[in-house]
Amino acid sequence: MRSVFPGDTPEAPDRPAVEIRGLVKRYGPKAAVDGLDLSVARGGLTAVLGPNGAGKTTTIETCEGYRRPDAGTVRVLGLDPVADSAALRPRVGVMLQSGGVYAGARAEEMLRHVAALHAHPLDVPSLIDRLGLGSCGRTAYRRLSGGQQQRLALAMAVVGRPELVFLDEPTAGLDPQARHATWDLVRELRTDGVTVVLTTHYMDEAEALADDVAIIDSGRVIAQGSPEELCRGGAENTLRFSGRPGLDLGSLLKALPAESTATELTPGTYRVGGRIDPQLLATVTTWCAQNGVMPDRIAVERHTLEDVFLELTGKELRA
Repeated sequence: MRSVFPGDTPEAPDRPAVEIRGLVKRYGPKAAVDGLDLSVARGGLTAVLGPNGAGKTTTIETCEGYRRPDAGTVRVLGLDPVADSAALRPRVGVMLQSGGVYAGARAEEMLRHVAALHAHPLDVPSLIDRLGLGSCGRTAYRRLSGGQQQRLALAMAVVGRPELVFLDEPTAGLDPQARHATWDLVRELRTDGVTVVLTTHYMDEAEALADDVAIIDSGRVIAQGSPEELCRGGAENTLRFSGRPGLDLGSLLKALPAESTATELTPGTYRVGGRIDPQLLATVTTWCAQNGVMPDRIAVERHTLEDVFLELTGKELRA
């Protein structure tokens, strides 16, 4: 039986689904996107992160064909999203954060309307059943819960059998249950081979879902890689423990490998940096025992994606 969410077509399987080179987009004198390069692999999920005003929305809207670049090239499934919009439209799904649905339209009739715009749409009743929308098919959009609205928006994005889906903040404002239900739907898309590009402000969402993460700031991609690659290093190699204030860290450093560091962060809270392995952990606990230190807490920590994001983009508020 054919999957409700079809996979990518076999053509050019090794070519990126999205290729952006030197993209520039200006609004008056301000460059919202300034020489941006980005590549999105087929069949995976790429999360695009960035603070407010970083250029991520403009970048995605350019990929969707809603904005024309001032310079650079954008190719989506090998095509120009503006010049080849008619050819791309049946192959690309777009889930907007809000809007795109008539407030008074019933959920099922809106989905059927979108399906009718495509030559070979998915079976609407099967899609409604797969996404758990059967109980609200005759309910007006404005009366749907937030989770139901998001699932309907996702259904509208995939009903045309897309190869590539852009999801703009798909879980913004949802309660935890609806948020995790949406995560499950996104995972199903990826499992079935659909390429997904997702923008989000939730770092845990990107860590949980993404195969690849691109961090955008000041109109450029400043880091890209898997969540594991981006989080590697830094606090991944940090051991923290608590004890009485004012411990002799010089004595501790003599017992540790030469590249190690030891710092009292706050009175009684200590951080050991370097290559954290079982031997170093054993050395720290042995030193504590020899010096009459009973650690209240000892833990090996790793960088989170939020740590990386704040280190790269800063901690100041953005307008």
